Amino acid sequence: MTADKWLVLIGGILLIVLIVWFFWLKRTKGVRASESSKGHQEIMVLVKGGYTPDTIIVQHGRPVRLNFRREETASCSEKVVLPDFNKSADLPTGETVPVEFRPDEPGEYEFTCAMGMFRGRLVVE
Repeated sequence: MTADKWLVLIGGILLIVLIVWFFWLKRTKGVRASESSKGHQEIMVLVKGGYTPDTIIVQHGRPVRLNFRREETASCSEKVVLPDFNKSADLPTGETVPVEFRPDEPGEYEFTCAMGMFRGRLVVE
C-alpha cells in the first residue's frame, strides 16, 4: 500500500474510534438536582438534539421532578420514557412537562426518547 492509502486507512480508523467514544463510551460527570420549596429534587432538562443535561444526580428515597422542555420538532423527541419507574410523558414543542417519581433504590437508570435515540442517565445515590 502507498503512503496516501495508509493515511486514509488510519484516518478512517481514528474517526470510527471517535464516533464510538462520543456516542457510546463518553460519560459526563452529571448535574445534581436542586431542592425545591416543596421538597422535590428538581431540574430542568432541555430537549434539543438530545437531553441537556444528560446525566442527573439525585438522592434515593426523596421525590424527584424532572422538567422537560422540548425546543425542537424532531419526531424522535416527542416522548420521554423512564422504563425503570414506569413513567413516560408526551413533550409538546415549547412547553415544560414535569415528570415526578420517587427513586427508592440507589443505582443508575436510563431515560430515552420513544425510539431510544436520545439517551439520558439518572444517577441515584
